[in-house]
Amino acid sequence: MRGKLMFITGLAAGFVLGSRAGREKYEEIRSNAKKVWEHPSVQEAAGVAQAQANKLYSESKDKLQSSKLGEKLHVTGDDSTTEPLASTNKTSTTY
Repeated sequence: MRGKLMFITGLAAGFVLGSRAGREKYEEIRSNAKKVWEHPSVQEAAGVAQAQANKLYSESKDKLQSSKLGEKLHVTGDDSTTEPLASTNKTSTTY
């Protein structure tokens, strides 16, 4: 299923990029793509994929924190910051 969807997406992109049909065809393809994206089953699948990605991220982060590499990197508790191995003191020069 994923392969078919990627193939159809590639065909649509190729048509839009290579077409001489103009703006009308582009708008038609765009509106059809929007309808597909807004379909409840597509949104449900996107939600499931997002949840799985978040779960994998959390599990990977926890494993990294408990590993020797994680201890060396000093991974902090929040999701956005890590402490570098060595700090560099660079001064900025303005001209």
